[in-house]
Amino acid sequence: MFVSASTECCPGLELRETVELLHDLEFSAIEIAIHESGLIKPSDLITDLERGVQILRSSHRMEISGYSVELGSVGDQHYVDFKEICRLAKATKVVNLTVPSAELGTPFNEEVEHLRKLVEVAETEGVRVAVKCQLGCLSEDPDTLMVLCNNVDGLGVTMDPSVYIAGKANTKNLDKILPFVCNVHLRDTRPDAFQVSVGQGEVDYGKLVTQLLREKYDRALTVHMSPIEGHDHRVELRKLRRLLESLV
Repeated sequence: MFVSASTECCPGLELRETVELLHDLEFSAIEIAIHESGLIKPSDLITDLERGVQILRSSHRMEISGYSVELGSVGDQHYVDFKEICRLAKATKVVNLTVPSAELGTPFNEEVEHLRKLVEVAETEGVRVAVKCQLGCLSEDPDTLMVLCNNVDGLGVTMDPSVYIAGKANTKNLDKILPFVCNVHLRDTRPDAFQVSVGQGEVDYGKLVTQLLREKYDRALTVHMSPIEGHDHRVELRKLRRLLESLV
């Protein structure tokens, strides 16, 4: 188990700037967000795969723990584009891809079919798909998430404890999804606030690490924090890195 940080911790910064900042804060690994709504757009990367690989490898000072992928395409083109992202992942020796969960109200069978297609595409390139825990999505309920994983062979979970503290499922047991976890997003959270200063929330990092160790989890604990007004973001990032490293 090791500590990583998401590029989403540094909104507005180019990849090289983010790498420099996180490296200065003594992170050794990074999760790169490849989002059509962000600075690193999947449509740009797959237009020229060789150049895309070079862009992603500009993080060479840090190990890439995974990619968070949000495509802008729909229909059959979505899976064609996802295949190209999987090829990029293979070329940059990245195994884990985090994808978004469908919004609440999406038919369950429709989401199962979608995730099955993604997993099938990813497996051809030796990549694993993990669906992200998200508020307002099917994955905000651990029971639904477990059923999804049971219906989609090979599907993993990018666990986000904040979703189950600030969301409606805050009384539910999460043990059932732990065997499927292959990535973790972390910040501090209270029931009334999705993100608070480190140490001011209710995330039990020690318990979480113990539970993951029981499942023989050996992947990233990814710091996934946005800047908080009135707080020094670098201090917050460093604080959580040190806390997590003391536990692993």
